[in-house]
Amino acid sequence: MSAVVLATAGYDHKIRFWEASREKCTRVLKYPESQVNALAITNDKQYIAAVGNPHAKIFEVHHGEGSPIRSYDAHGGNVTCVGFQCDAKWMYTASEDKTIKIWDLRAPRWQRQYECPAGVNSVALHPNQANQASAYSRLIVSSPSSSSSCFSSSSGIWCRETRQGT
Repeated sequence: MSAVVLATAGYDHKIRFWEASREKCTRVLKYPESQVNALAITNDKQYIAAVGNPHAKIFEVHHGEGSPIRSYDAHGGNVTCVGFQCDAKWMYTASEDKTIKIWDLRAPRWQRQYECPAGVNSVALHPNQANQASAYSRLIVSSPSSSSSCFSSSSGIWCRETRQGT
């Protein structure tokens, strides 16, 4: 597989890896339990996370038999977003169950959970690796603070600090 990792997924319950320059599918992973809502690849390109309803699964990018190496099943609804911290020690997931969960990849369950006022559509990790912004579909009005929310508006943006003790 080339240095560039291009992966696609969707309602067909499959994750496809592509050699983009030749427009050729090089590998297919099955995700039979649900549609795939989002994908995230670690910075070192070793692992890919896929999320569906109501779980997240991690696969090896370059080899393996297609079975997930780890599954996370703690959300109570459709999981809509996934991402990794820069050195892949932890990942985050967001769901229509109104939660964002932080997962230490060495542990079997989530370590932190953030309750949101509505189902979460998207989450992004700030480049400083300490703050997250999430988007949802409900109006929230709050003022910025240094410890939890940093911005809210009719677009439903909510920022939180992800590191403990800072």
